[in-house]
Amino acid sequence: MSEKEVDITPELHRQLGVDLFNFTWTLIDKMDRSAEEDDEMIHVAHASAYHWRQVGTPLNFARSDWLLSRVYALLDRPEASIYHAHHSLTICQAEDIGDFDLAFAFEALARAYALGDRPTEARRYLQEALAAGELIEEEDDRQYFTAELQTIFIEEE
Repeated sequence: MSEKEVDITPELHRQLGVDLFNFTWTLIDKMDRSAEEDDEMIHVAHASAYHWRQVGTPLNFARSDWLLSRVYALLDRPEASIYHAHHSLTICQAEDIGDFDLAFAFEALARAYALGDRPTEARRYLQEALAAGELIEEEDDRQYFTAELQTIFIEEE
């Protein structure tokens, strides 16, 4: 093992991926985050994505990029949000991942483009999200998804 390699077992990568993903949500849900916690949220989300890329599946990769897109959207960084949302959608489409994850990839793009003051693209992806959302099998998941779409605000052109 070279000096730069770290001996982390697949199980530890998986556990870190899960724990860091969940901790990112703790920070997302925190209403009074400090600037330091905003930075921490970015680093934690990227760390989760890193660990999933070591042992995960395309589904984990798509969800990691979706989470990164959400973090950057929350912090009003539309270009980074768009970048990761496109990654999530590309993975979903390439790997034939549908249902909840495909719908949320479109949601991420709509949200990111809305933040980036690009209403035409935002509306396009919102329509894609609505169509994909109709195909979500679980009623609870579909209702949650619909509620999330209601939080996207697209400026008038």
